[in-house]
Amino acid sequence: MTDAAAEAQPPVLYEQDGHVVTITYNRPERLNAINGAMRDGLNAAWTRFLEDPDAWVAILTGAGRAFCAGADVRDGAGAAGTFKGTFWEKPTVNSFESGLELFKPTIAAVNGVCLGYAVTAVSFCDFVIASEQATFGFPEVRLGVPTIVGAIRMPQRLRWEDAMELLLLGDPVDAARAKEMGLVGRIVAPDQVLAEAKALAERLCRVAPLAVRTTKEVAVRSRELPWVDAVRFGETMRIVAQSTDDAREGRAAFAERREPDWQGH
Repeated sequence: MTDAAAEAQPPVLYEQDGHVVTITYNRPERLNAINGAMRDGLNAAWTRFLEDPDAWVAILTGAGRAFCAGADVRDGAGAAGTFKGTFWEKPTVNSFESGLELFKPTIAAVNGVCLGYAVTAVSFCDFVIASEQATFGFPEVRLGVPTIVGAIRMPQRLRWEDAMELLLLGDPVDAARAKEMGLVGRIVAPDQVLAEAKALAERLCRVAPLAVRTTKEVAVRSRELPWVDAVRFGETMRIVAQSTDDAREGRAAFAERREPDWQGH
């Protein structure tokens, strides 16, 4: 692809098939490194997915031979926020990589190189399917730059020593090591990554979407709550979820011995 043709392509693709959305990093000529345009596209894509009641599951993947090579060092706007003078232009909590409050299921289909912000994004996904050729790493320290959101997130996801291996050495690890660490759930052949992710997404669409979101929200929020407060919060969420049309449909389908027809409300 010529440079002109590459520039004509949107940096982020958003495709929906039924209730499944696929969000694709789409700068293959730059190993899908995140520049300012891609940052804006990613934020818009995740907001669209969050707000669409018919979008139940998201798959995050990359075009070409890479998943995402992290922030484009030639374009500072590729970071979640831009530093100007003595302040940040916008808070980083607005991006998926920094913990957007999203309780719909997400799947990372890691088809190749996965660095920096991309590893942090993967750590926020509920399921991670990786190519045998995928690699993962935080190269920031090798550039004299600290990793911030990754440093917050990795010890929550991995054992301390495994998190420090990724964060402090700056060396990439292969898919097998990433699975051993607990960052990757399953490893498949390169040509099967997206198909495996889509099959998993379809399985997630067979269960009640509101019950899934409620369960995930309780799992996420309860980590920061004392036990009694966590149980109270969970039971409150259960009462709300049981009052929905989907909950009534689930009970009716069970009584009538048929498959439920979920509507997401």
